[in-house]
Amino acid sequence: MKILLDMNLTPAWCDVLEQHGHEAVHWSDVGDPRAEDRLIMQWAATHGYVVFTHDLDFGTLLAVTQSDKPSVIQVRTENVMPAHLAGMILTVLEQHRAPLESGALVVVEEWRSRIRVLPLRR
Repeated sequence: MKILLDMNLTPAWCDVLEQHGHEAVHWSDVGDPRAEDRLIMQWAATHGYVVFTHDLDFGTLLAVTQSDKPSVIQVRTENVMPAHLAGMILTVLEQHRAPLESGALVVVEEWRSRIRVLPLRR
């Protein structure tokens, strides 16, 4: 899976994800670090990436725009370092591979994950 890391996550995630067979790129390597979230979303959708973020605004953007791409993995924990969360994120990527490839929002909390298929409907 192709994963785009948002600015609020360490680039160290790229190594972790790539060691497990994923293609990963940090936004700072492909775009302006000050870019608005909507531009990051557009880039990810155009290039076939899943956005991995700690920013709640990405879920809001999906809801407001009713977009079916890109998929977003939204981490809602205090500790977002790979040493703490890698096992959970790798499990989420495996368990939710098909929905993430077709369009989904996955919210990852400390002890669970929730998934919503895109587009988000009220």
